[in-house]
Amino acid sequence: MTAHYDARETREQTAREADLFARLPEVLRAAMAAPAYAERLKGLDPAAVTSRAALADLPVLRKSELPALHKASAPFGGFVAAAPGSFARLFTSPGPIFEPEGRQADPWRGARALFAAGFRPDDIVLNTFSYHLTPGGFIFDASARALGCAVIPAGPGNTEQQFELIEAYRPVGYSGTPDFLKILLDAAASSGRDISSIKRALVSGAAFPPSLQAEIKGRGIDAYQAFGTADLGLIAFETEAREGMVVNEDLILEIVKPGTGDPVAPGDVGEIVVTSLDPHHPWIRLALGDLTAALPGTSPCGRTNMRIKGWMGRADQTTKIKGMFVRPEQIAEIGKRHAGLGRLRLIVTRQGETDAMTLRAEAAPPSDSLRDDIAASLRAITKLGGAVELVGPGTLPNDGKVIVDER
Repeated sequence: MTAHYDARETREQTAREADLFARLPEVLRAAMAAPAYAERLKGLDPAAVTSRAALADLPVLRKSELPALHKASAPFGGFVAAAPGSFARLFTSPGPIFEPEGRQADPWRGARALFAAGFRPDDIVLNTFSYHLTPGGFIFDASARALGCAVIPAGPGNTEQQFELIEAYRPVGYSGTPDFLKILLDAAASSGRDISSIKRALVSGAAFPPSLQAEIKGRGIDAYQAFGTADLGLIAFETEAREGMVVNEDLILEIVKPGTGDPVAPGDVGEIVVTSLDPHHPWIRLALGDLTAALPGTSPCGRTNMRIKGWMGRADQTTKIKGMFVRPEQIAEIGKRHAGLGRLRLIVTRQGETDAMTLRAEAAPPSDSLRDDIAASLRAITKLGGAVELVGPGTLPNDGKVIVDER
């Protein structure tokens, strides 16, 4: 089998940079056809932006801003010049943020990530990311089909039916969160179901700590991580070298000082900012709120693109829980729904290799009915279940923190 998806992965980095920045001016012109980009980039000469230094002078667009921008100018905040009907599918993510899927092959750029994880044409892949309204399921479905794989569109949950599909089709690959892979493995072991056909996995959307990595490998599955977003698709991915993640092709990834657009010194931790080179739906310096650092040199696997250490936390308080983003604005909405609450703080932890969250709320007087009502609001707003603890007024710190990630 060939070692790389295509020759672009092993070209000289100087050649890649020259190609990306030769294409960037035309992408900027396409972006500026949209009213929001036209306003943000007013006075810009796209032909002058042909280097990282020139790109770093452009303003960043923070992902955390998108819900308000999309609400003010539905559906895409004025950042997409093309009509919504020119896309293949139209999604929403918590916020809400509205995302379109392009009509081209592999619109989320994920085929090479699957290839790096050992997937090959004619493999059968069990895809357990959700297909309901959010793009996760379609990101990995389209990527696997672009590679030539057959996809079982399983989605999450309903393990008994998943076992029937696995035993009938014998998929060799799994895509989904690492948490759900463990749930499948545990449930199969306890019920005597045979899912031994699954030998490799590409996981994303949740933490994959070393303890869980070791457990999955010990059960005979070679699992690789990918880093992506609903806006951009697959941004970076692990390879057989297991040394950080290689940045995907057709993206310009910068690492900047959090809260700014200024590049960090080599090796420093900073916020990920991505520019995509899709003129139909360009992103210009989208700041994701995720922290990482660049690794020096090139990967031993032979891929020459920039490498990052992977996800190293959040530059803001927005966090990903069980594959879903939870935002401070959502916690504030819970406070608005229940008069008399004081400070709120969402604590994110791991319980039994699974993400868990507990909302602490100042309330006087506390009651079981109030706790149940708040728990219902938490689920309705975040689409995730969590525990609720009521504490006395003045108990929570006055430090401005709404979400604390303790994983």
